Amino acid sequence: MAKHKQISGIFSFRKVIVPVLIGLSVAAYLIIKDFNEPIYQEVESGKGQYYWLDSNDDGVKQNEELFTADQNHQGNVNIEKQSSIVKSIVSRWTWYSTACLLVAMLFGVMRDLMYMYRIRLLSDKKLSWKQSFQIIMLWEFGSAVTPSVVGGSALAFFIVALDGIPAGRSTAIVMITALLDELFYIVITPIIILLIGANAAFVTDFDFTAFGTTFGVKTIFVIGYGFMCLLTLFILVAIFFYPQGFRKFIYMLGSKRIFKKRQQKFNKMGDDIVTSSQEFKGKGLWFWTKAYGCTVLSWTSRFFVVNFLLLAFSPVSDHLLVYGRQLVMWIILCISPTPGGSGIAEFAFPIFLKEFLPMGTTAILAILWRCYTYYPYILLGLLVLPLWSKRVFKKKEKTI
Repeated sequence: MAKHKQISGIFSFRKVIVPVLIGLSVAAYLIIKDFNEPIYQEVESGKGQYYWLDSNDDGVKQNEELFTADQNHQGNVNIEKQSSIVKSIVSRWTWYSTACLLVAMLFGVMRDLMYMYRIRLLSDKKLSWKQSFQIIMLWEFGSAVTPSVVGGSALAFFIVALDGIPAGRSTAIVMITALLDELFYIVITPIIILLIGANAAFVTDFDFTAFGTTFGVKTIFVIGYGFMCLLTLFILVAIFFYPQGFRKFIYMLGSKRIFKKRQQKFNKMGDDIVTSSQEFKGKGLWFWTKAYGCTVLSWTSRFFVVNFLLLAFSPVSDHLLVYGRQLVMWIILCISPTPGGSGIAEFAFPIFLKEFLPMGTTAILAILWRCYTYYPYILLGLLVLPLWSKRVFKKKEKTI
């Protein structure tokens, strides 16, 4: 019963509603901003209703320097309203556009299927497909309602352990899952940046301020990438090279006064980690190929959602650049202090992908992207949580 209350506390209404309200507030702000601001579209000379006259020779186009075209001045600018742009998109909508949205949805499903298969693989198929689905949904739910700097991994230890996997093995599974995710990023990101070029990969008009210091995208990327390398090194050492030392560390924690009542559980966790380490070290090349292959497919599916969302609205000239920009943007979302990156993600999306967003669609596409990759996990988490709790705690009551 105590653990049931603990679960309810982790996924309380307050913790769920906060990121939703943040995300919706930013979405509302972006929509209102787009609808209230006129959109200036430069066209061929002579075909526009207005023309620019740089009266102060500063090279900057300002609203007061826009004049109606006449016989002496050919127009090269038209002013569009957000409502007319939306109507234009609707009128030009095709079956191809709908198909792209469906393919984006399929990539979202593929992402979760790969996660489910991977956790089944790491558990030696002790977790059923049903259990894997519920665990992954709650894992994503946890990531959506906790700050991005914390992530869902801290909750994943708890969730996996309650689903019948020994605490030590649960710890090892979550740590190896994190290891595979970090290895994907560490390996793939430099390759993509080299292919598209550093100047194209990093945008210059996004800054992050912390402790009175402003960091550019490149600086944030280097710091985040370095942290991922250190985390990967720690997990490799703890699980594959020096599990005995990690067990001693767990023993030491258990001996502290704050954990004294649970010392026996800490000791068992340390023993289980050593056992799990021996099992994982004995896995063959094919096992790790499948595990890493699932990771690559899952992350690639996550990013291809955006590629096909963009294709639904306009042609995409460089899919690799879209993919690379998302890899860089991911670092920004990882350090977001808001739950699930709410607010930060909606602002970052149009900045990192601005040249691929059709005029007047920045707010629409940012919100649509979050509807594909964020809000479904909150809804699914709320649906899965009571079913998972009932199954897990009912099984524990029978065992007792």
